[in-house]
Amino acid sequence: MSEAAGGHSAGPVGIDALLERIRVGLERVGPHEAFDAAANGALLVDTRYAALRDRDGLIPGALVVERNELEWRLDPLGSHRAPEATSHDLHVIVICNEGYASSLAADSLQRLGLGRATDLVGGFQAWRAAGLPVRAPGA
Repeated sequence: MSEAAGGHSAGPVGIDALLERIRVGLERVGPHEAFDAAANGALLVDTRYAALRDRDGLIPGALVVERNELEWRLDPLGSHRAPEATSHDLHVIVICNEGYASSLAADSLQRLGLGRATDLVGGFQAWRAAGLPVRAPGA
């Protein structure tokens, strides 16, 4: 894919360089910003795998979507979309465990036309460290 067609150079790139490049286009948020955004209608999307959710708990109100289903569930035009995926203007904040995979996921959502998609700096671990609400596993 050419740079003009896909926005990225055609040559190989390491993951650290890719993350740096992607994050330039994201308005990443911290834990308290994410909490406030959710109170104002943003959709928090937890993409951590089940073992981490079972170990560490859940963010109350967050939509749980496994990473491999994310684009299918959040595409407002998709046949497998979640009921919450109502518009391309939806403010989506993707949350992974530590804030790395979520940047890649938010970039992918932006490519689907969800221009307000972003991610949580530091992921779930930063949310928990900030003392924000967490529902205990199994609760």
